[in-house]
Amino acid sequence: MRIGKTDGAMSEAVVVDEVWKNFRLYHERNQSLKASILRGRRARYETFWALKGVSFDVPEGTTFGVIGSNGSGKSTLLKCLAGILVPDKGRVAVTGRLSALLELGAGFHPELSGRENVFLNGAILGLSKKDIEARFDDIVDFAGLEQFIDTPVKNYSSGMFVRLGFAVAAHVEPDVLLIDEVLSVGDESFQRKSAERIDQFRRDGRTIVFVSHGLGQVQHLCSTVAWIDKGDLKQVGPAADVIAAYTGDAVPATTDESAEIGTRWGTGEAQIVNVAFTSDGEGVTSPTSLDPLDIDISFTAHRPLQDLVVRLRVDTPDGQHVWGTNTRRCGVSLGLVDGAASAKVSIPSLPLLEGSYLLSVGLTDHTETIGFDQWDHRIRFDVRQYKAYDTGLVHVPVTWNITGARGVVQGG
Repeated sequence: MRIGKTDGAMSEAVVVDEVWKNFRLYHERNQSLKASILRGRRARYETFWALKGVSFDVPEGTTFGVIGSNGSGKSTLLKCLAGILVPDKGRVAVTGRLSALLELGAGFHPELSGRENVFLNGAILGLSKKDIEARFDDIVDFAGLEQFIDTPVKNYSSGMFVRLGFAVAAHVEPDVLLIDEVLSVGDESFQRKSAERIDQFRRDGRTIVFVSHGLGQVQHLCSTVAWIDKGDLKQVGPAADVIAAYTGDAVPATTDESAEIGTRWGTGEAQIVNVAFTSDGEGVTSPTSLDPLDIDISFTAHRPLQDLVVRLRVDTPDGQHVWGTNTRRCGVSLGLVDGAASAKVSIPSLPLLEGSYLLSVGLTDHTETIGFDQWDHRIRFDVRQYKAYDTGLVHVPVTWNITGARGVVQGG
């Protein structure tokens, strides 16, 4: 059965029809031919189905989101759409020129310079040399790498990799653009520039398939969203509805900070141990607007880590991003961390108004490109509102000054 099929009024740019994809999980470490011959038998393995009969359509000119926890099959799906992987069952079809940005430095040769890789990557994406020459200055300007364009890309940071990769993909002017999570990498200026470019693609009527853990960004960009869980397609529909169903499933309504909730991924070189709300040293389950609040985070580094970054993000249950910060943005350096450590974020007056919110916590390296432990939606909490009378998400201190009326009491 087709899920998300349109009524025929719009033609489909992407068709995913009963797609199944499996991988072999081997139980022996050495899978070389020599080792197999010496053992005298075939290596033992089990079949892992990354995708299980996934079907949906993406109409032309729409931005389609794919969400799900880490390991759910989202990246496998995009690699099938890009032609990198071939489904074991079912079919995929993409209409028009395709450009894919699936991982950092995909299609780049480390020994070649940025300039040479622009031409190489552009050729892979279907551009002629003349087309690339016409776009070259715009690509380099977008990436902001004029100073380093003739440097071998093996010397680039991961942020420089993704900037150049996205710049090339964005200037191919594709009919269908596939994006897998990479927009969360890079500095704030690059992320904003990338989002503006995607908005321009949307206004131009191009089709975008966007995979991300950033639910606020997905809801902002995408009209329709597919939720994949352990290879199964759970739901396809309007972005707000699917994200609400996903967060409701992934995050039980609880304020018990000891319960392991939310979704989590990372390299594991450093791990979050506990996150809790406190005030004057006492635990808090339901914070109050305008009251002081501390967020206590304990974590462990399993090897010496220099200038580790601790970050926080608050979202609404429907995926709207409310606020985020980290130690690096606040000019706080943790120095060398090896073993147990903790961080406290003190908020003198909580500006959140009444409602339900989700707190995410993460640990990264100093460049914010390597995630040691990202714990999305670690705590779901409710804010009570007694001292503030505004509406919306946050309290903004204001002062009213009235002229031309008698008996007015000035206030704020």
